[in-house]
Amino acid sequence: MHKQPLWTFDEIATATKAHVLAHDGAVPINSAQHVSGVSIDTRSLNPGDLFVALSGDQSDGHQFLDQAISAGASGVLVEGGHARVLSLIDQKSPIAIFCVTDVFEALWDLARAARARSTAKIIAVTGSVGKTSVKESLKACLAHSGPTHAAVKSYNNHIGVPLTLARMPRDVSFGVFELGMNHAGEISLLSRLVQPHVAIITAIGAAHIEALGSLEAIADAKAEIFDGLIGERIAILPADSSHYDQLRLAAEKQNCHIVSFGQMSEADTGPIKMRKHPTCSCVDAQVQGRPMTYKVAQPGDHHISNSLAVLTAVNCLGADLALAGLELAHVEALSGRGQRHVIHFNGLSFILVDESYNANPTSMRAAISTLANTPKNNGGRQIIVLGDMAELGSMATQLHGELAAFVNDQSIDLVYTCGTHMASLNANLEPTKRGVHVTQPLELQKILEAELRDGDVVMVKGSNSSRMGLVVDHFLNYSEDNSQKELGA
Repeated sequence: MHKQPLWTFDEIATATKAHVLAHDGAVPINSAQHVSGVSIDTRSLNPGDLFVALSGDQSDGHQFLDQAISAGASGVLVEGGHARVLSLIDQKSPIAIFCVTDVFEALWDLARAARARSTAKIIAVTGSVGKTSVKESLKACLAHSGPTHAAVKSYNNHIGVPLTLARMPRDVSFGVFELGMNHAGEISLLSRLVQPHVAIITAIGAAHIEALGSLEAIADAKAEIFDGLIGERIAILPADSSHYDQLRLAAEKQNCHIVSFGQMSEADTGPIKMRKHPTCSCVDAQVQGRPMTYKVAQPGDHHISNSLAVLTAVNCLGADLALAGLELAHVEALSGRGQRHVIHFNGLSFILVDESYNANPTSMRAAISTLANTPKNNGGRQIIVLGDMAELGSMATQLHGELAAFVNDQSIDLVYTCGTHMASLNANLEPTKRGVHVTQPLELQKILEAELRDGDVVMVKGSNSSRMGLVVDHFLNYSEDNSQKELGA
């Protein structure tokens, strides 16, 4: 079956109101000319892509036009009066040049055109934690019921969302979008762009409290996802959240059909029985009245909650619920979000749990609780290595310090901390749990090398800005795939 082009030159020009030039000055539009993808980064650009030359505070995409041409781009979306574009025309480069006034706005115009032509059922996901995991699980589960499109990685902002829409093939059955925010009003704009049929809020936590000021304001900002709903306007809400009533009222004001999920007995979707294991969970559940048994491939209550949200959405969309349940047994943790690695070095072996992608008080508690329920091997210990949580504003010291009480109540053996704010957590730990505190993640590498024992289970977590991924990357050099290596060799 012949695959339809993503965008013809004619469609790009119409959507973006571009003036189109070729190397000879002609207007290169005919039915055979098209692009097969959309890219904003020449390092990952594939032959046949449209390169969108976005400009930002750190870089200007117009400076990479030569790289785009060398990589095989079929066309470039550029600012018409930019000096580099004028030079490109003079060079008579063999490429279609779509000239617009504002490249960023043109990307949004292309995204709007993608949404307007699509007949797919669209799902949007937001929340303080879990939205990327839910998005990935939905992508995998819905694929059993039809072609499914979703963002790569965590493309959830004012660039990633329109880029994901612009990349959506015209013939998919489902589209899954993750919507993030730093400030009030952002999710509303993204939701109106995506126009979902189903909206999911995973949880409300203190992420971005620096900009928004309170958990209530965060809940209001997440509830903006209802602004763009169309069709049946289904809102899937977390019954276990203390902000459930606030979210429900916001959804009701938007005339949404509300479905709840969670472990509370009155939730529309919830577990009847849960069997929790070190590396997975088995769940008997009722999904809006439909009984089913399934396995979650990752341990922890938060992953069970995510699975309930996923299955609720699948059911609301009329997709195959049984196949979705089977698929959840195969959806593994994402990089930096709970991936487990067996590390071998210098004659010992330990488990490394990589939670280094991001952190806020809610996700910290979930990850620490999961580790505390992980059995120790051969007399090993449960160890957490924590970096600062970002975007907590004036509450940063308080929220880091309060987390210490939670850690003290868990069966965690030892805690290493890193960063400015984690010093307050370290100071409030029980003496028997308190490990070394440092200011930079690289300082932890040698300390951990000397202190780790055979059979330990070690979790590393922190916000991106804390750079705890450096600690993970260091030890991944000695994972099972590289077990022949020895530290210091």
